[in-house]
Amino acid sequence: MHWCSAEAGIVKTVAKGARRAKSPFAGKLDLFYHCEIEIHRAKPGNELHILKDVAVLQNRLGIRGSYGQTLGASYFVKLVELVAEHETELPEIADLLNRGLDFLSEDGQQPDRRAVRHFEKQLAGFLGISEPGVEAAASIESTFGRLPKQRLELATRWES
Repeated sequence: MHWCSAEAGIVKTVAKGARRAKSPFAGKLDLFYHCEIEIHRAKPGNELHILKDVAVLQNRLGIRGSYGQTLGASYFVKLVELVAEHETELPEIADLLNRGLDFLSEDGQQPDRRAVRHFEKQLAGFLGISEPGVEAAASIESTFGRLPKQRLELATRWES
C-alpha cells in the first residue's frame, strides 16, 4: 500500500497477514482512507516498509457514491504520487490531498472542471512551478513529463 503523510511523504508498506481471517488489519485497509499508521522501517536502500498498526480516522465512503467521484479521487492521488518525492516531508501537499478527498467524499460531490483546476493550481503553487497565464495542468505536465491518464477521462466527462 502507498500512503501520503505530511511528515514522511509517500511511504510504501506491506501488511503481512492482512488477508487472514483474524487479521488485525481487517476492515482497516481500503482506498482513500485517512489513517494513522505505525510502520517498521526497512533497511536503508529498501523502500518497502512493514505496516505494524493502523487506525482509521476517516473512511470517506462517499467517494464510492459514483464513478465520477472515484475517478476524481484516483486522479488526485495519482497526481500527488507523480509529483511528490518518496519519503520527503510534504505537509502542504498532504493537506491538499486530504482536503480534495474530503471534498469528493461529500454526498454527490462531483469532480467538475473548477474543482480539478483548483486542485492542480494549488499543487503547482506548492511545487513552485505555476506560471502566469499558463494552466496549472500544463505546468505540471511540462515539468513532470505527463499527467495521470485519469485527467483525460475527467476532461471528456466535462464535455458531455
